[in-house]
Amino acid sequence: MQTNQTAVSEFVLLGLSHLLVLQHPLFVLFLLLYVTSLLGNGAIIAVMLAEPRLHTPMYFFLGNLSCLDIFYCTVTVPKMLVEIQTISFAGCGTQMYFFILFGITECCLLSVMAYDRYVAICHPLKYTLVMSQRVCSQMAAGSWTIGTLVAFCQTASIFTLPFCGSNTISHFFCDILPVLRLATTDTRKNEAAVAIVTVVFIFIPFLLILLSYILILSAILRMPSAAGQRKAFSTCSSHLIVVSLFYGTVTFIYVRPKSVYSLGSDRLLSLLYTVVTPMFNPIVYCLRNKEVRRALKKSIVRQTSFLICCG
Repeated sequence: MQTNQTAVSEFVLLGLSHLLVLQHPLFVLFLLLYVTSLLGNGAIIAVMLAEPRLHTPMYFFLGNLSCLDIFYCTVTVPKMLVEIQTISFAGCGTQMYFFILFGITECCLLSVMAYDRYVAICHPLKYTLVMSQRVCSQMAAGSWTIGTLVAFCQTASIFTLPFCGSNTISHFFCDILPVLRLATTDTRKNEAAVAIVTVVFIFIPFLLILLSYILILSAILRMPSAAGQRKAFSTCSSHLIVVSLFYGTVTFIYVRPKSVYSLGSDRLLSLLYTVVTPMFNPIVYCLRNKEVRRALKKSIVRQTSFLICCG
């Protein structure tokens, strides 16, 4: 701990140290989840690059999402695998910066993916014109740029505050609210800024996704054949599941009132969107998408044949 007169130079992340009895099983579990996430998302990126049939806007954005998921869990999980870990003041700021960057970028990217599905289903004849390679690249770059700017502003505003008291963070990474509670000054302006960012970059993208799927559902219901309806819905189902997993946990943590705040539930939900969701995304897309499954099988057969020939 730091004294009231001494500026904090490092923080102590308690992580899941309160669950000492489960320390080793949890270590194995989270390590497996992390490795699975890296392998699953890495496989999707490799298949997207190798298979020409998947060089379409939907899979371009999926590749970006897989990159985000790899970075997202890498920012937090390695530190979490240690029982109690110290992190420098600068290291904590860096971790928060990248955590916000990847989180905001994912919110924007998920809304872009919903727009892509809206154009594909509601305006199929204009799809190739509207979702050109240039437009897709600009949308992806815009998502990353927004995430970068928001992360810089939020992190700079928080880590210029004085930290002269407790340096113990009851979390497994430097999340915004747990760090703000350690500042030895009035943080109401910072909390208001967090609320604004939540509304603009989490709630509004979610509303755009919701609007896109209302229009998509309306278009699907107007389709004359049941086979066409099933095919159209199958192209959206994977994205809907991913959106539900991500926004369900993020919204509860950052939008709920303080009266229902619980440190235990906070850490549990954080585990879901930082560890579990990045692992589930490639699984969801592989299970729900025939083209991805076919491309993965083709890649596995190709690699197996190559190894047999080399052997």
